[in-house]
Amino acid sequence: MAELLQSGRLIDGILVLVIVEALVLFILSKRLANAPCFADLWPTLASGLCLMLALRFTLDDSPWTFVAGALLAALIVHVMDIYSRFRRV
Repeated sequence: MAELLQSGRLIDGILVLVIVEALVLFILSKRLANAPCFADLWPTLASGLCLMLALRFTLDDSPWTFVAGALLAALIVHVMDIYSRFRRV
């Protein structure tokens, strides 16, 4: 299990699953009347995806700017998500 995590393959699998989840949720939001709007869901998915990318970059010993960029993107999308939630209240 440690090898799977240290090689980054586990993170790659999680990244693929998040993308598949986003596609499924997008399709469901278009087809089902009572499904949540995808515009309300994507920031949560995107911030998680960015955090996983930051972890993947760290495991690959990528330049620190890649890690920082992914973390900054996660922060920006997370703030957008929080802002949109408070705006609706």
